[in-house]
Amino acid sequence: MDLKGKKVIVMGAGISGISAVRLLLDIGAIPVLFDENEKLDRTRVIEQLRGDEIEIVTGTLPEEMLQTASLLVMSPGIPVDTPFVERFHKAQIPVWGEIELAYQYAKGDVIAITGTNGKTTTTALTGKIMEDYYGKAYVVGNIGAPYTAAALDTKNGEVTVAEISSFQLETIHNFHPRISAILNITPDHLNRHHTMENYVACKEAVARNQTFADVCVLNYENDYTRAFAKRCPAKVLFFSSRQQLEEGLYLQGEEIMYADGRNTRKLLNIHEMKLLGLHNVENVMAAIGMALAYGVPESSVVKSVKEFTAVEHRIEYVATVRGVDYYNDSKGTNPDAAIKGIQAMNRKTVLIGGGYDKDSAYDEWIESFDGKVTWLVLLGQTKEKIADCARAHGFQNIILTDSLEEAVKVSALKAGEGEAVLLSPACASWGMFKNYEERGRMFKELVKKLEKEG
Repeated sequence: MDLKGKKVIVMGAGISGISAVRLLLDIGAIPVLFDENEKLDRTRVIEQLRGDEIEIVTGTLPEEMLQTASLLVMSPGIPVDTPFVERFHKAQIPVWGEIELAYQYAKGDVIAITGTNGKTTTTALTGKIMEDYYGKAYVVGNIGAPYTAAALDTKNGEVTVAEISSFQLETIHNFHPRISAILNITPDHLNRHHTMENYVACKEAVARNQTFADVCVLNYENDYTRAFAKRCPAKVLFFSSRQQLEEGLYLQGEEIMYADGRNTRKLLNIHEMKLLGLHNVENVMAAIGMALAYGVPESSVVKSVKEFTAVEHRIEYVATVRGVDYYNDSKGTNPDAAIKGIQAMNRKTVLIGGGYDKDSAYDEWIESFDGKVTWLVLLGQTKEKIADCARAHGFQNIILTDSLEEAVKVSALKAGEGEAVLLSPACASWGMFKNYEERGRMFKELVKKLEKEG
């Protein structure tokens, strides 16, 4: 679609929406920024747009504006089944997400990574592998910079590594990665997708437009991704942390192995990595699989893996205070991710959890404590729900708090020398924090404050 001179409604004045508006201005489209928040700070929006004057509409979108629009670009935080979006569908006006908009104007190849957990670490590692070997790569999506911010800078022969959420995959049309990966699928965001079937379908959409000339990397140990392999349109490359594979990457003892269908060889020992936990071994195997499928030599891939350090907010070591190690796993925003955080701990641990309620069940998270968690310190909207679940499973060492600051102070009192305090909430941050990054940064600041107090 040629958008030059066309009116495009951009819904949502967050980072994604602002970035989409900038791209539209650069290609000569006429963007109209719409936000339902009538108290939107227009001055701040104009500043973010580098002073470009555009039409900003708040509250309700006038019908006449709908009649002159050629496209709606949605921010990923906005559900696709709202009455507002339905107005565009009824008017037969295309509805794109920011990812689709970026893809339409980007050049080069795309490596797209999705999954319930592990996306950020895998995307960051894959990006490093590409940058180390090719000298340049664009790392975009949920990991930080929106895809639209980089799209017009990309060139043929270059590669973009994108972390893609289920929300973003709801609004793709022609998005076609050369390499894709679905790391795992476990229940999450069911308040948005309503059913597990809908959520799984969104994740699988990352490979919708691929062909057998492309590659999709899948987790052999996840029931959903293993089942998807049978109907995936791309060539499938499996990775496994439990099974020896005839073709793919797998863990054999402490060695990551690669079988290409003809030969099998050891790539590296997991103790040569700087990442903790079996889940990170899986993330590394997925990144290696994508890099090898893209043509990066094994030696370069392995070197990059050995050098890579954990991303911020994912089982991130913060400090040791009075003999207690503090870890920031604020990106553990659902029970399955938080289970990985607990599994990575190798000592008695005081666990800080709770936050926004995404209709998750916490039974498996509580069961994963396995004698390792000594105290569960809870905050946020879900604290009572989680406490009831923990008691139902026989776990009684529970403390309810009203703030993260209180939770850190209580945890410091309960943790003994040689033990750990882990922030791994199993919940989203919304309601108390803008996002998990803000929550993680505050946790680190509170720990540093403890450190100064001695």
